[in-house]
Amino acid sequence: MQYHDSRHRCELAAEYLVKNNATIRATAQKFGISKSTIHKDLTERLQKSNPPLYKKVKKILDKNKAERHIRGGAATKKKYMGQK
Repeated sequence: MQYHDSRHRCELAAEYLVKNNATIRATAQKFGISKSTIHKDLTERLQKSNPPLYKKVKKILDKNKAERHIRGGAATKKKYMGQK
């Protein structure tokens, strides 16, 4: 998909993230855009263009950041359990 309007892309990505309780990585993959672009859209551009939606996104991003170490540990465990 190609997005000509960054504000529209930003809001679509934010709505997807909120609706699916997704991560930056999953959202980027869904829209075929880099993680860096999605992160910039959701943390900088969205804050200026749609503050109420930004608050919802920020809550999810903060939760994801707090849980990141758990997901990483689970992925490592899965990796090494498969090698046995």
